[in-house]
Amino acid sequence: MRAVAAVAMALAATGGCGDEAAPTTEVEALVVRVVAEFPHDASAFTQGLLLHDDRFYESAGQYGQSSLREVDPQTGAVIRQVDVPASFFAEGLALVDDRLIQLTWQEGTAFVYDIDTFEQVDTFSYHGEGWGLCETDDELYMSDGSGTLTVRDPDTFEGRGTIEVKNQGESVDELNELECVGERVYANVRQTDTILEIDPTTGDVVAEIDASGLLDASERDALPAGAVLNGIAAADNGRLYLTGKYWPLLFEVELVPA
Repeated sequence: MRAVAAVAMALAATGGCGDEAAPTTEVEALVVRVVAEFPHDASAFTQGLLLHDDRFYESAGQYGQSSLREVDPQTGAVIRQVDVPASFFAEGLALVDDRLIQLTWQEGTAFVYDIDTFEQVDTFSYHGEGWGLCETDDELYMSDGSGTLTVRDPDTFEGRGTIEVKNQGESVDELNELECVGERVYANVRQTDTILEIDPTTGDVVAEIDASGLLDASERDALPAGAVLNGIAAADNGRLYLTGKYWPLLFEVELVPA
């Protein structure tokens, strides 16, 4: 079992005195404790990841290489795969009922697939870039590389509003892969080992998760350029599964205080 180095505790800032400024939300510092490791296809430029009925569903990116995959969690083997047209760069992935919704980066198109057949059954259009996507019982949350999350109707994909994410009152940027877990949204910060836990009702960051150390120095040195942390899936037992672009491993982790 690998221990991951702790990060410094984030302290809550309080503004002014009296009623002149509202206090900011205290941010808990967490690290990941690795419970298990599994093989992961190192050719996958992982952009979206979710777990459903003991199978991973993964969106892999890059122009000319993008795909939707069903993956065996134990072996990392690809069970089924649908290639995305070469003019599209696949991004985040979410499951709504029996439909998988796959974003694209700059093409303003989301592909909709039947999860049982992998047949494309619909498309949605949207403005701006598509990065991460996750689902709750009645809403979708979508990131576009900024610090704003767009709330969307899970059936029509129409926008319902936006959420400005703040970390102790400060704006954040480059929110990427998303995973909805209960009443929280987990967001990977692009090109970092940081995952933010967000309260979507307020937009406040309530925890910072340090996921550095999942790979040791020699494993990181062996990775190609751009092979950063990206891919968050939730398990029913409260744990998370984490991987990265072109990573050869996928990790089951617990979140523990720093």
